[in-house]
Amino acid sequence: MAGSRLPRQLFLQGVAAVFLFAFASLYTQIPGLYGTEGILPARRTLRPQGKGLWQQLWETPTLLWEAPRLGLDTAQGLELLSLLGTLLALGALLLPQLRHLLIYLLLWAAYLSACQVGQVFLYFQWDSLLLETGFLAVLVAPLWHPPHHKQPPQGGLAGALPHEALPFWLVRWLLFRLMFASGVVKLTSRCPAWWGLTALTYHYETQCLPTPAAWFAHHLPVWLHKLSVVATFLIEIAVPPLFFAPARRLRLAAFYSQVLLQVLIIITGNYNFFNLLTLVLTTALLDDQHLAARSGNSRRKKTPASWPKALLALLALLLELTVYGLLAYGTVHYFGLEVDWEHRVIRSRTIFTFHQFSQWLKMVTLPTMWLGGASLAWELLAALWRWTQVRGWLRKLWAAVQLSIFGSATVAMFLVSLVPFSYVEPSTHGRLWTGAHRLFGAVEHLQLASSYGLFRRMTGLGGRPEVVLEGSYDGHHWTEIEFMYKPGNVSGPPPVVAPHQPRLDWQMWFAALGPHTHSPWFTSLVLCLLQGKEPGTPSTSSRPPTCGPSVTSTGSRSLGSRAGGGGASGWRNSSRLCPWGTRRWTCCSGSLASRTRARPGPAAPAAPSPGPSSGYGNNCLPWRPPRCSGDSSSPWGPLGSCRPCWGPVPPGPPLPPGRRSTGQPPRRTRELPLSRPLQPPATATAAPRPPGGKSSRVLSATCPERVGVASTPPAFWSSMRPGHRA
Repeated sequence: MAGSRLPRQLFLQGVAAVFLFAFASLYTQIPGLYGTEGILPARRTLRPQGKGLWQQLWETPTLLWEAPRLGLDTAQGLELLSLLGTLLALGALLLPQLRHLLIYLLLWAAYLSACQVGQVFLYFQWDSLLLETGFLAVLVAPLWHPPHHKQPPQGGLAGALPHEALPFWLVRWLLFRLMFASGVVKLTSRCPAWWGLTALTYHYETQCLPTPAAWFAHHLPVWLHKLSVVATFLIEIAVPPLFFAPARRLRLAAFYSQVLLQVLIIITGNYNFFNLLTLVLTTALLDDQHLAARSGNSRRKKTPASWPKALLALLALLLELTVYGLLAYGTVHYFGLEVDWEHRVIRSRTIFTFHQFSQWLKMVTLPTMWLGGASLAWELLAALWRWTQVRGWLRKLWAAVQLSIFGSATVAMFLVSLVPFSYVEPSTHGRLWTGAHRLFGAVEHLQLASSYGLFRRMTGLGGRPEVVLEGSYDGHHWTEIEFMYKPGNVSGPPPVVAPHQPRLDWQMWFAALGPHTHSPWFTSLVLCLLQGKEPGTPSTSSRPPTCGPSVTSTGSRSLGSRAGGGGASGWRNSSRLCPWGTRRWTCCSGSLASRTRARPGPAAPAAPSPGPSSGYGNNCLPWRPPRCSGDSSSPWGPLGSCRPCWGPVPPGPPLPPGRRSTGQPPRRTRELPLSRPLQPPATATAAPRPPGGKSSRVLSATCPERVGVASTPPAFWSSMRPGHRA
C-alpha cells in the first residue's frame, strides 16, 4: 500500500501558493472596489443590528466585525486581512514548519471574511472553490511536525498516523465533484454550441481574457475543435470515476488527463488562480511511490513476486485494458467518430439525444454517490487497520482520539457535500437523506461545500458583446477609456494576466452579456468616473477625462462574427473609433464590423482623408498583421476577405433591406437602448451644459440624463462561462 505523505505536502504547499496569489491580487484592488470612494464600499455591508458578537459572527462570519475596535473602517480592515493573508501564505509556501493547522485555519478565515463583504466581485466559482479547498487544507495539515530525523521513510507507512489519509481523500472527492459537474452541466444546459461540438470555435475569441496563444488555437481546423470538445467531455465526465479505481495506474492515467486539460486552458486563457487550484487538487491522485520514482529517490531492487502478487498484477492489467477499451468504444460510438481519409480529417457528431442523456444522468448520479461512499468506507477500514499497528497503549489511545475526531469530520464533510453535488440532477436531490439536508443547511453560510458547473453555456455565439466607456471634456470630442487587461486595443496582443484576477474587468465582461439591470454596480462605476474619483477606476490604463461636468459614459457593442464556411476570420472583428470621432476602416483578413457611440449628438469634424492604403490594418491579427492583397470584391464575402483601407467601396451584392449606400463600407451596428435616468447624489454641485446643448447626452450634476448600455438576449446572461471584464 503506497503512502500519501509527499502528495499531502505538495497539496499544502500548492494551497499556500494559491492563497498567496488570491490575497495579493485582491489587496491591490481593494481601494477601487471597496474603499470609501470605491464602486461598492465595503462599509455598507456590515451594519450592527444590536446582536451579540458571537451571534453576529455566526450569521455573518467575518473578522471585519472587529475592525472598528482597531480604529479601522471596513475597507482598511479588509486591506489588513489581505496583507496578513499574503504574508502567512508566503511563509507556508517557503517554510515547511509553517504548514500547520492553525496557519491554514487563519488563511481560510481571512478569505471567508473577505468574501462576506466582497459582494458581486467575489461571487466567482473559484472563490467558493478556494474556500472549500482551504477548509480541507485545515483538516489535512498536521498539528505538529516531527523532528527531521524522526520522519518516516518516503513511500512507507512506518510512523504515519492512522487518520492522515482520511481528510486527504476529501480532496479527491472534491476534484471528482468539480470535474463531473462541469462536464454534465454543459449538456444539461442544452447549449447548441456544446451539443453541436462547436463550442471551441467561439471560445477562444469570446472568452473574457484571452492569451496570445488563444489566437493560434482559434485558427485551428474546425474538425480539430470538435474533436477537442469530445476530448473535454471524455476528461470531465468519463474519466473522473477513475479517481476511485483500485488500480493505481488508472488513477495516474486520470491524473495526467486532468493535468493536460488544465495546462491547455492556462495556455489559451487567463483564468487567474482557478486552473492552478485545480492542479493542486489533482495531487490527491498521486502517491509516495510515484513521486519518489519521479524524483529519483526510489532505488529499490526488483525481487521476484510471489504468485498471489503476480495474479493481482495480471488482474489489474486486465482491468486497465478493459477500462481503456470501454472508454475508446464509448467515445467512438456516442460521438460518431469517423476518419475521412480523403480529406484527412476526423469527423465527429453527437449521436445521443438530450432525453437519453437525462435518463443516463438520472441513472448514474446516485450510484456515483454510492461509489464515493464505498471509497470512503475503504479508507476508514484502512485507517482502522493502521491503528491496530500502533504500538504502545498511550500512543494507541492518542491515535484513537485523533482517528475518531478526523474520521467524524471526514464523514460529516462528505454528507454535507452530497447536497450541492446533487444539484446536477433534481430528482436525485429530492431523494437524499434528510439529515444531509439539515447538516448542509446548518453550515451553508460557512461555504464548506458548494456546487460547481464551469462553462455551462458558451457565450458570444452571435459575436463578442462589449461595454465601451467614453469620456469627453466638451461633449464633442470623445475618448474611449481603455482597461488594462480586457481586450480593447486591437493593435496589440492580449496580456498574460494569470494568476492575477482583475475583478472589475471580469464583471465588465459579464455586464456585456445582458441588460444593465443585471449589473447594478455599473451605475456606481459610471458615477465614480463622472466625479473623477481615481480609486473608482482601478483597472483603467488611461485616466478618463474628468475636467468639467461633461464626462459621458456610453454603451456599445462590438458585433464581430465568424466567417462562414470554416475560413479564417478576424480576431475581434471591429474597427477602432478614433478619439476625435471619425470612423477609421482598416483592412482585415476577417469580416468587418464597427463599434459606434450609441448616443445622438452633432457629428465630429471630419478628419482629412489619409493617403493611399499601405495594405495594413490595425485590427488584423496576429499582431504583426499580414499584408493585405486588396483585390477582394466585397468585404462581405464568405471568407471575410479584406480590401485596402479608406478605399472606395467596390461594387458588390445588393444591400440588405433598410440600408442605403453611403459610399462607405457596410456597418454592422445597431442602436442601443438607453437605460433609466441616473440620479446623482444630493450633494452634487451644479455645472453648466457643454456646447453640445440639446443633442448631446451629458451626465452631470444638473443634467442627470441616461447611460446607454449594450443589451443582449437573455441566453447570453444565463451563461455560466467564467469571463473577464469586457
